[in-house]
Amino acid sequence: MPKPTLSSMAAGEAAASTPLPEKPLATAKRSEIEGFMVMDVMNAASALERKGRNIIHMEIGQPGTPAPEAARNALRRALETDNLGYTLALGSDPLRQRIAQHYGETYNLDLDPARVIVTSGSSGAFILAFTALFDIGARVALPCPGYPCYRQILKSLDLVPELIETSAAGRWMPTFDDIEKSHQKSPLDGLLVASPANPTGTMLEPERLQELTDACHRLGLWFISDEIYHGLNYEMPATTALTYSDEAIVINSFSKYFSMTGWRVGWMIVPERFVRVFERLAQNLFICAPAASQAAALGAFEGAEEVDANKQTYARNRTLLLQELPKAGFQNIVPADGAFYLYCNISAFGMTSPELARRILEEAGVAITPGIDFDPIEGQNYVRFSYARSTADIAEATRRLIAWHQGFQ
Repeated sequence: MPKPTLSSMAAGEAAASTPLPEKPLATAKRSEIEGFMVMDVMNAASALERKGRNIIHMEIGQPGTPAPEAARNALRRALETDNLGYTLALGSDPLRQRIAQHYGETYNLDLDPARVIVTSGSSGAFILAFTALFDIGARVALPCPGYPCYRQILKSLDLVPELIETSAAGRWMPTFDDIEKSHQKSPLDGLLVASPANPTGTMLEPERLQELTDACHRLGLWFISDEIYHGLNYEMPATTALTYSDEAIVINSFSKYFSMTGWRVGWMIVPERFVRVFERLAQNLFICAPAASQAAALGAFEGAEEVDANKQTYARNRTLLLQELPKAGFQNIVPADGAFYLYCNISAFGMTSPELARRILEEAGVAITPGIDFDPIEGQNYVRFSYARSTADIAEATRRLIAWHQGFQ
């Protein structure tokens, strides 16, 4: 029998002398949120890959290309010349100034760099916005289907996501009437809209965007505009909410258009009088966004030719999927205006979206995301395809899906 060690004896004494709690320790109720299903699908796909399967990833909203070479070169220079310590909580001055310049170049807006806040990805921006703008119990309207992390972050902050169901007929976007009816039913405190949207890829027409910003102004609601897919538009130009309202909170990111998902750097634009409010929160919650990522992000603006080439690949992929997916049983698809997603009805398959996604992954080797991740109400009847990979991958995926559908029938 081994002799007890000093550490084991101490542990035993502690166990003997420490009374059991009257009730078991438990995590806070605010932690009782749902997982991000797209990441669960990615886990399942990776498990099959470890067994030797070849999986085409159409589940994750992530470009298959790396950060622009200009961004990577900027980081290399920074590694040689900068200690990459803390930046200001609001972000490095050169990056904030360059983001402000971007608004002049892209939207013809004269933006004060003081209003720019660099964040740890768009996720950090949402946490800052929700914390700064809303007290516990506040109701924030979200179009549904929509990015699932909106509602989970809101719940974790003891806020109430108010889902506004949209439809394919309305191009998956809310109207002024939708907001007004929801507000009359139970007073709202804010509205968050993404354009181009995840998971549908549809966009707000400029007129409807102005209508929604005006409605929020009249009703006394915060308007939060998620613009992280700006730059990835095919059917119409993207319009920033700042065109219509200086009171809007605008959130953007280097993740999608600039192919920098893992770098975790984004930004937000806030009204000038509230900059200090956000700064105090950023100082305490995040200190600053990663300095290395900020250095790369500054360089990314010089990589326009490269990222525009990526966009052309997405455009080809979009055209290919719209042509081929109906042959695999996916009908009545609303063509996406932007981003790199298609949201497809699956009613004809006679199964739920999680079941269909599981079968297609296991039997066809294509990973897609169940619509229930984006819409807890009607999402059983939809799946999302991401086409942010090479055209060769997307073409192979369509071949597999068509072959699988022929066998399914």
